[in-house]
Amino acid sequence: MSTKIRIAITGYGNLGRGAEAAITQSPDLELVAIVTRRDPATVRPADPATPVYRLDDVADLRGTVDVMLCCGGSKEDLPVQGPLLASMFNIVDSYDTHAKIPDYFASVDAPARANGTTAVISTGWDPGLFSLNRLMGEAILPEGVTYTFWGRGLSQGHSDAVRRVPGVAAGVQYTIPSPEALERAGSGERPELTTREKHTRHCYVVLAEGADADTVEQAIITMPDYFVGYDTTVTFIDADTLAADHDAMPHGGFVIRSASTADGHNHTMQFSLELDHNPAFTASVLVAYARAAHRMNQAGAVGANTPFDVAPGLLSPRSPEDLRRDLL
Repeated sequence: MSTKIRIAITGYGNLGRGAEAAITQSPDLELVAIVTRRDPATVRPADPATPVYRLDDVADLRGTVDVMLCCGGSKEDLPVQGPLLASMFNIVDSYDTHAKIPDYFASVDAPARANGTTAVISTGWDPGLFSLNRLMGEAILPEGVTYTFWGRGLSQGHSDAVRRVPGVAAGVQYTIPSPEALERAGSGERPELTTREKHTRHCYVVLAEGADADTVEQAIITMPDYFVGYDTTVTFIDADTLAADHDAMPHGGFVIRSASTADGHNHTMQFSLELDHNPAFTASVLVAYARAAHRMNQAGAVGANTPFDVAPGLLSPRSPEDLRRDLL
């Protein structure tokens, strides 16, 4: 086998640990470092031999890492870490604040181009795999309507946003699709559905000592890009209940394209995911795109990219000849 692609992980939360596990299923990749804002002595990698570095010392890894997997949160971590790390490494991330992706793309593209690195942003399943299926639906069936439904499941990005609210000690957020809206979207009816009609959001929050529940609730339900426009319920619970009832991380959803071809025939395209553990699946997508980022950089494709810009064959460890023979 050729030389393995050297991977480092920045951020060792649920997503980072998922990436660590996913790398073990890819014989062409190897984990060479974990980067953290915490004291490295407090981080316990699955393989004790994996070196752990402070984020402040990440520049020391230049020349020893082929791709950096950026596993921080989209609300506060990636807007700072993405551009910084793209100035030194090829990177892959799962930035998922949809409304701000164009601005984030530009912030990563400039340092990547200036330093000859390749960044693939907003991978995962939405944005990511769902984005690709929205694109395919519109390209193939231009006269129609696309619907995206998320859940029922625990959202990593929204849960992270909830936990960053002052006064929140811990918390999770579930996205719940409307059964009626989902049925109408898949029926060929092509209804006009508002954001509020398609989903509700439910937050389970542990208050920090001394925090005011009403203040915390208002900060959550009025948060731009996350909860404004949705019917959001905030339920306050204790830490024991959170640990007992909300430790699983399921998720999933649907992309539905309902359309007609020029001859008047009706068609429905649908892509769905049912995930037992959201971070593990999202991390697996990041790991596949790390392979692609490395190959793209070797081919001279520097700057920022999204899943729209990555040829599917670059995700696979198999050769183009194998893919044509076995999968085409």
